[in-house]
Amino acid sequence: MELIIDSLSKTYSNGVQALRDVSLTIPQGMFGLLGPNGAGKSTLMRTVATLQDADSGSITMDGIDVLQDRQAVRECLGYLPQDFGLYPRINAETMLNHIAQMKGIGNKKERKEVVSSLLHRVNLYKDRKKALGTYSGGMRQRFGIAQALVGNPSLIIVDEPTAGLDPSERNRFYNLLSEIGENTIVILSTHIVEDVNTLCSNMAIICMGEVLMQGTPKDGLARVDGKIYQKAIDKSELDQYREDFHVISTKLIEGKLSLRIESDTAPGNGFEPTPAELEDVYFSFISKKVDPITI
Repeated sequence: MELIIDSLSKTYSNGVQALRDVSLTIPQGMFGLLGPNGAGKSTLMRTVATLQDADSGSITMDGIDVLQDRQAVRECLGYLPQDFGLYPRINAETMLNHIAQMKGIGNKKERKEVVSSLLHRVNLYKDRKKALGTYSGGMRQRFGIAQALVGNPSLIIVDEPTAGLDPSERNRFYNLLSEIGENTIVILSTHIVEDVNTLCSNMAIICMGEVLMQGTPKDGLARVDGKIYQKAIDKSELDQYREDFHVISTKLIEGKLSLRIESDTAPGNGFEPTPAELEDVYFSFISKKVDPITI
């Protein structure tokens, strides 16, 4: 099973071109779509989820024309948007039962079993009678996954799912997504490199509506292997270093600015070679499109 996006473009009425000839092949498993805020990730996810039209291009999945046969897509789709509304006074069990009914599970006994199973799966069963408005951010996200899983979808889209979660909730969410991704296409749209590094066997980097890289995290690391160097500098020196080197990222540590650069040859000047990380891959591509200081 594959989702094939071919030459997809989208320009909004205000003139912003959100997608520029985007082509991606997304296989079964966890696929990370990595990019900064405003890169076009949400536009792409909403288009795949049949919530908006594209100007040109095509999307197909197992013979389904996603842009034309919307109902067929929605029958096999689970979607967790970046911001999803909840009825705060309704409890999780009642809400999930309602969603299951809307998804075509008409038999009351079957629906009860599905709701119970999903609540157990996302570790919310003991909290099933609590109003959704009382849920923490992590609990809300887990409920969001539960509603996305109603009907055993073959395509699941999750948009910025770990933003705002504390480390323990993030780990719970990682485990849940990893389990789901074993037999499903799961597209994880995020600007958090750790999410992709932890979960995804395939990935793409997108910025300003363009796909800059697609492959495995290992493929990405191979592109910058042996090219990453770091050095601690004073903040006042940054502008000069940016003129002299390809700075891909900076981080303030104990009052000193840790500078990471990409160079095909040893740059000297006190820079030390350092093992490449997936974050370096991300910044290497993004810094060619966006000022690294503003990323």
